[in-house]
Amino acid sequence: MTSDDIKQHLKQVKYPGFSRDIVSFGLVRSAGFVDGTVKVSLALTTSDPTVPRQLKAEVEKCLSAVPGVKDTIIELAVTPVKSASAPTGAGGNLAGASRPKGIAHAVAVASGKGGVGKSTFAVNLACAAAQLLEMQGKPGRVGLMDCDIYGPSVPLMMGLSGRPEIEGDGPDAMLIPMEHHGVKVMSMGFLVDDNTPVVWRGPMIMKTVQQFVQNVKWGELDLLLIDLPPGTGDAQLSLVQTLPLDGAVLVTTPQAAATNVARKGGLMFQKVNVPLLGVAENMSYFLDPAGQRHDLFGTGGGASTAEKLGTSLLGQVPLLPEIRAGGDQGRPIVVGEPEGAAAGVFREIADGLLASLERKPVSQT
Repeated sequence: MTSDDIKQHLKQVKYPGFSRDIVSFGLVRSAGFVDGTVKVSLALTTSDPTVPRQLKAEVEKCLSAVPGVKDTIIELAVTPVKSASAPTGAGGNLAGASRPKGIAHAVAVASGKGGVGKSTFAVNLACAAAQLLEMQGKPGRVGLMDCDIYGPSVPLMMGLSGRPEIEGDGPDAMLIPMEHHGVKVMSMGFLVDDNTPVVWRGPMIMKTVQQFVQNVKWGELDLLLIDLPPGTGDAQLSLVQTLPLDGAVLVTTPQAAATNVARKGGLMFQKVNVPLLGVAENMSYFLDPAGQRHDLFGTGGGASTAEKLGTSLLGQVPLLPEIRAGGDQGRPIVVGEPEGAAAGVFREIADGLLASLERKPVSQT
């Protein structure tokens, strides 16, 4: 059995909380097989003491099931970190990366599955936060980073198009985020043609997320919201490696098909020491013209998810055609109908989020 054979088997072992395996993460430093004994050396960076024990047990279980293996020797080299981080191997340790100067707070907006309106929620939350900060005399202090590399919809919803300007040359060049509705925005949608699909493997996604953090001139921000793609894959990993997060907001719809997956997404953030700031229930209910409430997707899913994850329910956003229309027209409902009930819900959520972040100490590492 060769080293490559062993690594092929180890691809079955996922890093806790992630959908990727320990081989693709670069955690396997060496692997060998002598007289029925497999010896594997792992190197990882984590601040969670349970992760090394769990990984060792999973590796032993995986290799013990391989025909011909009589014994296993698993060596673990663990580098502890104080900041929230994701798994990193010897080839790409970004755990010590610091937050760009000027960004006070960074919050991920995530969902377990697609189709729950996460990007619509993120856009309206960003606009609501921008409105609240402008009332405090702080205009232009909200940023929105669209990390949905494969399906960037934020430019459409924010009414933005074209290409961002570039400041400087060479490796020190910085992208200037585009701005609308008081929000600074960066998205893959600005960098590729509308008819060009992004067909990338993990390393390219990771590099893009890193560049959106490190090579964009965000300026002074009270809040940077990061719209993540669904799931627990490369973009999520890259973000927690590259940018220290103050927390994450989970978006779900009420039905079990969404909440069960959202809970897994929440557990992923907890595994990498990113605090959950709360759960938002989107498309919570529908109000007909007569004012009658209809629970089209069931009830209680958001509250139940928040309770199971040990966090709070931030709010319930109704299902309204105007919210969809506002996104399609590049005029989010918070901007288009600021006095409406839906805008009020988004502002309440944004107000609570900003207040909770102000109570947290600002961390740059």
